[in-house]
Amino acid sequence: MDVKPDVFPFTAIVGQDTMKKGLLLNLVDPRLGGVLIRGEKGTAKSTAVRALADLMPGLQVVNLPVSATEDRVVGTLDIEHAIREGQKRFEPGLLAAAHGNILYVDEINLLDDAIVDALLDAAAMGVNTVEREGVSHSHPARFILIGTMNPEEGELRPQLLDRFALSVEVAGERDVACRMEVVKRRLAFDKDPEEFRRRFYQEQFTLLERILQARERLAQLEPSEQLLEWIAKVGIRLEVDGHRADITLMKTSMALAALNERTQVLPQDLVEAALMVMPHRMRKKPFEDNELGVERIREMLGDLLQEASNAF
Repeated sequence: MDVKPDVFPFTAIVGQDTMKKGLLLNLVDPRLGGVLIRGEKGTAKSTAVRALADLMPGLQVVNLPVSATEDRVVGTLDIEHAIREGQKRFEPGLLAAAHGNILYVDEINLLDDAIVDALLDAAAMGVNTVEREGVSHSHPARFILIGTMNPEEGELRPQLLDRFALSVEVAGERDVACRMEVVKRRLAFDKDPEEFRRRFYQEQFTLLERILQARERLAQLEPSEQLLEWIAKVGIRLEVDGHRADITLMKTSMALAALNERTQVLPQDLVEAALMVMPHRMRKKPFEDNELGVERIREMLGDLLQEASNAF
């Protein structure tokens, strides 16, 4: 494993289990489609992203700042050089640097819409294309897109929300013992990062092995007709638009099964996946927040869960 002494270990993060699960699933299946982390400040969002990259040797975090220009993100073409020399000269941007890595966008809801469109298109297609005055250049741009945001500072457009495979909510711990442990671990890390990381080395290594083995199991998984039928029913029951949700639910369920050391998707995998895949895609009622959306999913999938349990 790479040595990154200034990075807080992923396995040392207290609580935030749903956020951590969503991030790990994107390591199991890097083409899953990324994750949007929504929540208040000070809930380990940025810490978790950096810690995720620390788990996987060679994986880097490429930060896309809110102030970045479109040229800085997608890259630029030197038109004058192309006309004068008859050759394209391309200056790579952040999307090129992010290829094979994590592209991290803090406060993604504050980004210019044109930039959000560009990075989400690249994330979906795996290719970034820059066109200027009839001259174009394309390059690979496959990355794990992770966005964080505080909903109090504004929301993303629904069509952009839909491009994230998963969406998870985070909040400060409400259990006294957990909050105490958060403080203890942070103080211990700040006092001696290397010693703190040594404490969690074995857990980090074990988790890495689990991810690598899950990748191998994922390649063996094939969806059954019953599973496909159940996923179609989930999409209809929850009234989501289009079919991206169905495809993402299938891929997430399979990644969950693989992470849980199985080669078969179980009904509980589907329900757990739906709680990350569906809330940001559902049509919300007036004044309904995301937490209520999750409760609606639990209630509406109750009957289908029982039906699926009988079928498996």
